[in-house]
Amino acid sequence: MSEATEKSLYARLGGYDAIAAATDDLLGRLTSDPQVGIYWKGHSKDSLKKARQLVVDFLCEAFGGPVIYRGRDMKTSHEGLSISESDWQVFVKHTVATLDKFGVQGKEREEFLGAATSLKGDIVERP
Repeated sequence: MSEATEKSLYARLGGYDAIAAATDDLLGRLTSDPQVGIYWKGHSKDSLKKARQLVVDFLCEAFGGPVIYRGRDMKTSHEGLSISESDWQVFVKHTVATLDKFGVQGKEREEFLGAATSLKGDIVERP
């Protein structure tokens, strides 16, 4: 298959259901983490469900799927949360663990982590 006809990352990851399952795993790890779980503390179950759906939609659209993300941009969504470099490293640790759990390796893993890293400047606000 040539690059011009290569499947999207969305398709190579397994589509909507696979991305939704990985999102559920990752959010479970993040919300229960002693360092970063605080960012979700105080949210109602309904708010958490909406946030989860926004993450799924964001990832699906970003990876070339047939989904429209209707949320805010990453800078606006994270501005004022005072997310630190240490918080970012915790996120990366949990993301890698989720990718490991779902067997995401090679090119797909590199693309996923590269996409996440490209957003770091809009998310991390302090050293």
